[in-house]
Amino acid sequence: MTTPRTLTDAIRYFASPDNCREYLVARRWPNGVTCPQCGSESVYFDSSRNGWECKTRHPKRKFTLKTGTIFEDSALGLDKWLPVVWMIANMKNGVSSHEIARSIGVTQKTAWFMLQRIRLAMQDERNGGKLGGEVEVDETFIGGKARNMHKGKRTRLGISQSNSMAGKVAVMGLLERHGEGSRVRTEVIRNRRKHQLEDVVTDNVEIGATLHTDALRSYDRMGARGYVHNVVDHAEAYVEGNVHTNGLENYWSLLKRALKGTYVSVEPFHLFRYLDEQAFRFNERKLTDAQRFSLAITGIVGKRLTYQELIGPLSAGAPA
Repeated sequence: MTTPRTLTDAIRYFASPDNCREYLVARRWPNGVTCPQCGSESVYFDSSRNGWECKTRHPKRKFTLKTGTIFEDSALGLDKWLPVVWMIANMKNGVSSHEIARSIGVTQKTAWFMLQRIRLAMQDERNGGKLGGEVEVDETFIGGKARNMHKGKRTRLGISQSNSMAGKVAVMGLLERHGEGSRVRTEVIRNRRKHQLEDVVTDNVEIGATLHTDALRSYDRMGARGYVHNVVDHAEAYVEGNVHTNGLENYWSLLKRALKGTYVSVEPFHLFRYLDEQAFRFNERKLTDAQRFSLAITGIVGKRLTYQELIGPLSAGAPA
C-alpha cells in the first residue's frame, strides 16, 4: 500500500506495525538507524519486540521507534498515535480531546495528554530565523470575561489586570507578508506596554524590516529602533494603501473560531500550546494533508512532555 493521502488511508496504513516502522524510520533516520544514546550505526533489529539494540555496551542499549520522541513511555500503540497526529495537523479548526477519545477509544484525559504532546512537536523552532520584508504586528485578547472568573482563579492562573481586558489574555502576532504564503508567529504577552511589545518585535523581526501596526502608542519608538514603521489609525480607516493589519485580523478570526468553536475552554496556562497548533496549520496551509502530516512527524524527535510537567502547579486541569 502506498503512503496515506487521506485520514481513511492513514487509519488503514498505520494499523500495520511494519508500515509504522517503515514510515517513521524513513523520516527519523533517513541515512540509517542510529542509537539514540550514543549515535552508533552499529545496531540490529529485534523483530520479536519490534525494536533495536545497540551493539556498543552502554545503558539503555535497547530502543524502539518511540524512544526519544513525544511518544516515549506511552502505552498506546502507533496505530492510535499516528492517526491522531494526522487529525490535529490537518483539521482546520482543530479537534477536541473529547472527539479524539470517542474516535480511538481512550479516556478524555488520555486524549488531552496526547494532543498536548503533539502540539509540542508542532512548535516553531525558529529555524527560519527572524522575519523580514513587510511584517504586520498586532495584538488580540483571548479568554472569558473577568466577572465570569473567580478572583482566586485569576490569581492562580497568573492573569493580572495589566495582562487582561475584562479578564482576557493578551496575545501578540507577527505576520510576514509573502502573498498567499504569509507566515505568522504568536506569543502570549504580559501586557501591551512599550518595553513588552518592543522586545517581542526585536526578538522576531530583523532590523530594517517594514512594520505595519495600528496606532497603539506602545509602538511609537519602533522607527527609532531601526525599523520602517507605518501606522494605520483604525479610528479613521482600516486600510491606507498597503498599510494595514488585515492579514493578522484574518488570522485572529481563524484562531478564535478554533478556540471558541472546538476547544471552548482553554486555560491561560496552556494557551501557548494552542497557539503553536494553529500557527503550524496556517504556516503550512499550502501543503497537502500528507505533506503536512509528514512535516509534523519530523518534529516528534528530542521532545518530551510528562503529565506532571503538563499540569504543573498553576494548571487548573484538562480543558478540551
